[in-house]
Amino acid sequence: MTGQLRLDDHLQRYSETAPHALAVAAAVDAIAAAAIEIADLVATGDLADASGLTTGRNSDGDIQRDLDVQADAILRRCLGKLPIAALASEEMREPQIGDRAAKICVAIDPLDGSSNIDINMTVGTIFSILPAPDDLALAFHQRGSVQLAAGFVTYGPQTSLVLTLGDGVDIFTLDRKSGCFRLARSGAQIAEACEEFAINASNRRHWESPVRAFVDECLAGVEGPANHNFNMRWVGSLVAEAYRILTRGGVFLYPSDARPGYGDGRLRLVYEAHPMAYIIEQAGGSATTGRDRILDLSAQSLHQRVPLIMGSSNEVRRVEELHCDPLLVASVSAPLFARRGFFRL
Repeated sequence: MTGQLRLDDHLQRYSETAPHALAVAAAVDAIAAAAIEIADLVATGDLADASGLTTGRNSDGDIQRDLDVQADAILRRCLGKLPIAALASEEMREPQIGDRAAKICVAIDPLDGSSNIDINMTVGTIFSILPAPDDLALAFHQRGSVQLAAGFVTYGPQTSLVLTLGDGVDIFTLDRKSGCFRLARSGAQIAEACEEFAINASNRRHWESPVRAFVDECLAGVEGPANHNFNMRWVGSLVAEAYRILTRGGVFLYPSDARPGYGDGRLRLVYEAHPMAYIIEQAGGSATTGRDRILDLSAQSLHQRVPLIMGSSNEVRRVEELHCDPLLVASVSAPLFARRGFFRL
């Protein structure tokens, strides 16, 4: 990895491109420094027992683990050295107002997928960088389309940082010998079509009919309207699902469903769905609730939840078609009118 472009050199070039770019580059650099600390924390064997311990629930009611709190503290310490107008975190009840003259606001999910820690699965950090509005009370009520940068870090066999600065998606991998991130893949692109889908199939009985219809099409394989076979995946870690899509295509579905508390989905718009949607679109994919483009949405509250369907554009478009056309759903669901049904040759 020695000869590959370093993240700090990449950020230095970017910092000269726009008035806000220097502040954005400094924030990404601080997050990268925090990620190296978190990667070491996640990987430290003697902390394995402590990292999985629960400490209660966070401000939005989710189970909070010790490592969630530690990751949040590391990120806030690193970002706290910079002029940032407002900072929001999954682990905070309300945004923290900082330097009112600063140009940017930052939203973070310090440790996505922390419930997977005790089974040694990939976890990560997600971040979104936005312009600072005149009224900082509106900092995290902006549309996702105004984001200046977004990214996520995966802590797995490799520690990788996926980054968009608004001009494509680059993937950097931590070089542990030198203690810096180096460019591993430039201009990542998601294929329009795919052969993998990811959803928690155990919740099928709770899904809306368009989601059931789409999954049924995938399961039908070459016998169905998609006319090719799919593999199903489900990790339960948003960063791992997104990294797989960026690497080999696919579609990820975390829809709303009929269970109590799931009517608006479960992922948070500000610091999960918005940054992921920005990354996916910058890589040529699509992201939707099923009915609305994620980046067109603005949050009414910091921890607002939302359905998220993202990935290869052809499959995401098909999910939207099924949500918007009840007759199409009926035609997919009706056995007599299936591809190999009674009235088909």
